[in-house]
Amino acid sequence: MNQRTITLLLFAALLVQHATAQPRIFAEGVISTGDYETHPAFSPTGDTLYFLKGLPDAGFFSICVSYKKEGKWTIPQVAPFSGQYTDADPFVTRDGKMLYFVSNRPAKAGEPARSDWDIWKVEITANGWGKPIHLDSTINSSSSEYFPTLADNGNLYFGSGRKGGKGRSDIYVSRFIDGHYGPPENLGNSINTADNEYEPYIAPDESYLISATEWGGKVTRDGKYFFFGSSRNKIRDTLPQREDMKAFDHRLHSAGNGLGDIYYIEMKSLLSVSP
Repeated sequence: MNQRTITLLLFAALLVQHATAQPRIFAEGVISTGDYETHPAFSPTGDTLYFLKGLPDAGFFSICVSYKKEGKWTIPQVAPFSGQYTDADPFVTRDGKMLYFVSNRPAKAGEPARSDWDIWKVEITANGWGKPIHLDSTINSSSSEYFPTLADNGNLYFGSGRKGGKGRSDIYVSRFIDGHYGPPENLGNSINTADNEYEPYIAPDESYLISATEWGGKVTRDGKYFFFGSSRNKIRDTLPQREDMKAFDHRLHSAGNGLGDIYYIEMKSLLSVSP
């Protein structure tokens, strides 16, 4: 596979060199607020957004959903299947009928929450949601799995801290053949290192892979934009004049306060400067 890799750790240097390719905050005040938001995932039609809202210390996340109506995004709500356990890393399939995510929820009813993260999927129907399904031991291990994304051919890419890897966490692919997932394959030295790789986004045609050690992102179905989470902090900026407590309090509780917001940038800008 002719595959290019963009590492999110390179973004800062690349964007400084190309000032026209600056990320923009997304839907400020509705999606990106003074809370902790990250990990956006759009429906194929682009009018439904799933993303995470969580505690400032990242100790708990819920998957939230917002709909674009009359050109504006609705106030987010916790997705019906989320809100009890820590859920994260949503991904919607090409046909819009299935959402993959990771969770510490128990695989069997009545068991306690897990100490690791496993990959789950839930059907999106015209009438609502199906029951979340735990992927079997072909995919999930006794260690954590992260950030599932699927190519259009069904191949499943994800991060995992399972034994036998090259670092604390590596990126794997499980190939979808004859309706079944095969054993996960480590992507090897061109992707994985002795450090920590765990959040992959695979292009629909597998022509490139975007990997991260933190704050993974996703490309819109039309390939035009890359959405990602960032904890960049605008509050550190020097102000043109003194502000009173009311203004300062508003800024502390608005997007850009360092807790985490959702940003986007044109893919053509990234691909033109990628290694």
